[in-house]
Amino acid sequence: MTKIKNGESQNIEYKESWRDEYLKWICGFANASGGSIYIGVNDDKDIIGVDNSKRLMEDIPNKIVTHLGIVADVNLLHEGELDYIEIIVEPSNIPIAYKGIYHYRSGSTKQELRGAALQQFILKKMGRSWDDVSNDRATLDDIDRKAIDYFLRKGIDAQRIPEDLREASTKEVLVSLGLIDDDGLLKNAAILLFGKNPLKFFPSVAFKIGRFGMDEADLMFQDVIEGNIIQMADRVMEILQAKYLISPVRFEGMQRYETLEIPKEAMREILYNAIAHKDYTGPDIQMHVYDDHIEVWNEGELPEGYTEETLMGRHSSKPRNRNIANTMFKAGFIDTWGRGYKKIRDGFEIAGIPMPKVQNFCGGVQVTVERTKFMQITTVGNNVGNNVGNNVGNNVGNNVGNNVGNTSKLQLTDRQRKICKLLNEYPQISAKGLSEVLSVVSRTIERDLSELQKNGIIIREGSKTAGHWVLLKQIKD
Repeated sequence: MTKIKNGESQNIEYKESWRDEYLKWICGFANASGGSIYIGVNDDKDIIGVDNSKRLMEDIPNKIVTHLGIVADVNLLHEGELDYIEIIVEPSNIPIAYKGIYHYRSGSTKQELRGAALQQFILKKMGRSWDDVSNDRATLDDIDRKAIDYFLRKGIDAQRIPEDLREASTKEVLVSLGLIDDDGLLKNAAILLFGKNPLKFFPSVAFKIGRFGMDEADLMFQDVIEGNIIQMADRVMEILQAKYLISPVRFEGMQRYETLEIPKEAMREILYNAIAHKDYTGPDIQMHVYDDHIEVWNEGELPEGYTEETLMGRHSSKPRNRNIANTMFKAGFIDTWGRGYKKIRDGFEIAGIPMPKVQNFCGGVQVTVERTKFMQITTVGNNVGNNVGNNVGNNVGNNVGNNVGNTSKLQLTDRQRKICKLLNEYPQISAKGLSEVLSVVSRTIERDLSELQKNGIIIREGSKTAGHWVLLKQIKD
């Protein structure tokens, strides 16, 4: 009975005849999850047989042992009068090289591992992660005690750290977290989590946020958050709330509520995932904010075999950076049961907005969040604005016209007209954001805003940090 049933895949490869270069494929299977190679079978899964099966049954096992140092099952199979060979390769628990090069089976292709990918692979085979590697350039002087204290407060509040550790020394805290090796050297995770300046040691410890218009080429303004990663999510959230996201106002009786457009705890969970699971040998974390959606991307793809459906269902946690994940768990930021995306799903369902989309993209993981509430408010704002112009225009003209007059007659500067245009397109933008976009000092922007308000052209609704601008009069270019 034939064993040829499926096409080539992660674990199956077909070859019409044997060549010694196929030892690379055997090496790739051994370094991945194992697999089978069939000799004497073409790509269409037709058995064409081999003529020299007896010699191959002697040569192939010997060459595998000689060049790869592993043992594989080599079986002679028959289909009618045709002989073909099955080579079964088990996954190896140590790295396997062929002529000094490490090969890896990914999907139905073979890859050569080099650079950072090779380093990550070898560490994984050794049961370690990159953040567990010792750094001989760093000392305790490079650790920020304020970051340590922040971690202790969070962990004690979450009841994941005993109260008596509150006054522990920096070294005692790092030792308790396993972030100092037997030789007293700091591990990479210690510098990333608590370093005064992690960029001194690693080039990509930053979180970049950009506000875009129509597409990626239309960058309006941006922020770069640097520093230790234990406090990074807090810093990102502060900037998102103040500058990039809106908090619509609602009233229940006399009580006023301002709720962030994206569920705050769910948003934090997305940030924690990006920070904890990032491959820190790759580029910075990037967040693209558009009118209708947000993209959060971090280097490093999902664990092998994991998909969006896996994450949204019940699954085990497979952290890329074990020390970072352990520390963030003890701080109360994440858990170790793979429930992070369940929290995200629950938060989005309660808020009544679509679930984020999670996918492997450009060598990393991208989470896409729809800004449905922002779009609703923008649409409603446009409609209300038109109605206000049609239905209340006469009253505005009578009550305000004498004081302000027609906007076309106002002596607005070019900068003030640009400010009005930006406020119309991005009502949540802050004075600081306007200052950065227009390359003008904040004091000048604040003076312009005050003058525009005084002339009845704009008003500010909501709080200073979570409110938005309303343009009362259309300004002609």
